[in-house]
Amino acid sequence: MDNEQKQIILTGDRPTGRLHLGHYVGSLKRRVELQNSGKFDEINILIADDQALTDNADNPAKIRDNIINVVLDYLSVGLDPEKTTICVQSALPALHALTFYYMNLVTTARLSRNPTVKAEMQMRGFADEGLPVGFFAYPVSQAADITAFNATVVPVGEDQLPMIEQTREIVEKFNRLYGETLVLPKAMIPENETQRRLPGVDGKAKMSKSLGNCIYLSDTAKTIKKQVNGKMFTDPTHLRIEDSGHTEGNVVFTYLDALCTDDHFAEYLPDYKNLDEMKEHYRRGGLGDGTCKKFLISVLEETLSPIRAERAKWEKDIATVYDILEAGTAKARETTGATLARVQKAMRINYFADRGIIKEWEKLLKQAKQ
Repeated sequence: MDNEQKQIILTGDRPTGRLHLGHYVGSLKRRVELQNSGKFDEINILIADDQALTDNADNPAKIRDNIINVVLDYLSVGLDPEKTTICVQSALPALHALTFYYMNLVTTARLSRNPTVKAEMQMRGFADEGLPVGFFAYPVSQAADITAFNATVVPVGEDQLPMIEQTREIVEKFNRLYGETLVLPKAMIPENETQRRLPGVDGKAKMSKSLGNCIYLSDTAKTIKKQVNGKMFTDPTHLRIEDSGHTEGNVVFTYLDALCTDDHFAEYLPDYKNLDEMKEHYRRGGLGDGTCKKFLISVLEETLSPIRAERAKWEKDIATVYDILEAGTAKARETTGATLARVQKAMRINYFADRGIIKEWEKLLKQAKQ
């Protein structure tokens, strides 16, 4: 295959709302690093609106309205449309056809065993009898996305590894049945703990709009301060400044682990050289939660203020943002369409690729009469 030697990334997000700090730490910051590394021939980012509809079919406006928010967040963190293709899932018809073909290679029993699907079902409150088929089969749709772009690398968190394994199974089965056609992808998991998804400001496992525990990339300085001071818990046993405190499970220190650098200390808290010194002081007592939160607010503002400013620039030119998305989707349509053509050829269902099939059918009819 032409793309066999290329290093190609596919990643993406569901457009169900503005992107938040958890997205930034868990994926967006890393995407920008990968984009600028020069190690990859192609980087594709899919706005997965089809997938978002699997549990939002009664409210498609939620998806439509947030597509532009997601693109604005992408551009504001430094994703460059000259280096990275940003596209819309529903506007790529090849993905729908590939999903259908792949469904025939997967059993319902296998999908039922997918731990990521189980976890997502539980999180969304789906009982078996109320589970939309589209949601149940979204690992197959994701396999279509990955293979359509000939992705060799898919950056994911550890909780998404079963999805990549499912894709690899589909690829291996397809290639075994129809010949070597699809690229076998591999997962790229976060290199260290600070690249894992941040908890919500209230310590919940995940940031969620419905829980009100997010810090969005576009939040104002006032909102950030309110979220940290009003909702972020520290150590419930650290009642007085002189009390010894715990840093493990302390949301303030979890955020600092993910975001702060030694330079932040030199700028905002010169009493300490680094986070290790600050943690040690907190553990032995004598460091107040207010000081810790104030430092975190400074770190957050330094991180998010340039992102906020960049977004403000793009918000003044939505027509250009639209053009970027349209151009990226057109490019992706060519890529995914070529994969679909290759798949249909391998399956020998590309009936109108040439008229040679006429002779095949004539031969079959002749044989049937003998």
